[in-house]
Amino acid sequence: CYGIEPVAGEENQYIAYVAYPLDLFEEGSVTNMFTSIVGNVFGFKALRALRLEDLRIPTAYIKTFQGPPHGIQVERDKLNKYGRPLLGCTIKPKLGLSAKNYGRAVYECLRGGLDFTKDDENVNSQPFMRWRDRFLFCAEALYKAQAETGEIKGHYLNATAGTCEEMIKRAVFARELGVP
Repeated sequence: CYGIEPVAGEENQYIAYVAYPLDLFEEGSVTNMFTSIVGNVFGFKALRALRLEDLRIPTAYIKTFQGPPHGIQVERDKLNKYGRPLLGCTIKPKLGLSAKNYGRAVYECLRGGLDFTKDDENVNSQPFMRWRDRFLFCAEALYKAQAETGEIKGHYLNATAGTCEEMIKRAVFARELGVP
């Protein structure tokens, strides 16, 4: 802690300024950085209430992040869409639909003019919509919309799961279906 000041008009409340040496963090690891900053500090039992209000990451550390493996140009190339914004949406309602109805929503969005759709991060493999069924119905929707519009379309499947092995299994299946 390199600074502390009282909160104006509040009794027993303070703003603390904390700085960490960059050597404490693995280069390019968001997980390590947040675990170190938030996990450890919020675990102090002596603190009754704590709120993180600001986080400033030094440029030197930011430069250690390589970023995504590809950017907007790769997406434009995949979708063959240039000179205009890409139009997409997250499928809603995100939860509660059967895989068949979810696929229908994907189809209607893509057939209606969107360039891509995506799964919400909460859509995984729930009892009402298992991941494999969702992947199959979304692939069917994608290919049907492409055939009817004559345009390349995209749907971004959420392949997250409880284990790394399961995520890889889902990602491989998505690739086999030809759906990004």
